[in-house]
Amino acid sequence: MSRSRPLHLAAAALLFVGLTTLPAHAVNKDMVQLQTQIQQLQDAVARLQQSNDERMGVLKDLVQQTADAVNKMSVAVDGMKLQMQNSQDALSTKSDQVSGQIQSLNDTLDELKARMARMEKILNDVQGQQQSIIPILNSLPQSTGTPAPATTTTVPAGPKPTAATKPAASKPNAASAKDLYNVAYGDYIAARNPLATSEFTELALAYPDDNLSGNAYFYLGEINRSTAKPTAAVKNYDHLIEHFPDNVKVPAAHLHKAEAMLSMKQIPGAIRELQALIQRFPNSPEAAQARTKLATLTH
Repeated sequence: MSRSRPLHLAAAALLFVGLTTLPAHAVNKDMVQLQTQIQQLQDAVARLQQSNDERMGVLKDLVQQTADAVNKMSVAVDGMKLQMQNSQDALSTKSDQVSGQIQSLNDTLDELKARMARMEKILNDVQGQQQSIIPILNSLPQSTGTPAPATTTTVPAGPKPTAATKPAASKPNAASAKDLYNVAYGDYIAARNPLATSEFTELALAYPDDNLSGNAYFYLGEINRSTAKPTAAVKNYDHLIEHFPDNVKVPAAHLHKAEAMLSMKQIPGAIRELQALIQRFPNSPEAAQARTKLATLTH
């Protein structure tokens, strides 16, 4: 009994030791595995961080390259805009010059026509004077001198000329539309505005349907505009545009009407007039000027 008791105590001790040492080994193994997994996870995170850093570097380079390309493109676009603006300004200036030259040529041509009409009138007056002098010369007595020898030829007697057989004196014709226009235009060129206004008005009243009356209304508008009477100028331009649509002055009338309206601060009406000019006469020099003015008014 006494011997078996120590044996039982030894067995119990061994069992206790075995029971206590077995979980310690299991715990150490799990800790090792956990530490290994943590280390692997840290390595993976480090590799992922490195990969992300590399990709961010590449992305930054791409962004920088894109920004540089956008800046270069912006500079190129600005240059193109500047070139287009310069070209447009040059074209507008050239168009204005051409339009001014055309207008100057038209005015010079009209002036030459007026001078020719004056010369023609002077020649007609000279011819009329010659025709009036001829009867006076014929009525003068023959100069006395040695009488011509009589001939044996006899002239049969005939009836004496009566008043009915005498040529009737022709009445002077009324001035034609061309004559009136040339005289009025000559006074307009000479800056005799009151006289030119009266003469252009006389032409328009005497020949209301003649195309030269359309020119008269245009120059009446020009005189009104130069003398700070934009309302009267617009009225005369309107009469030309409405009653003489085929007159060569119509494009200029549209443009100058718009300018008169701008001087009265009637901007919407002026814009409509410029648009009408471009629509009706898109290839005219006046249309080019209208486009430039519209760009200024609408921006």
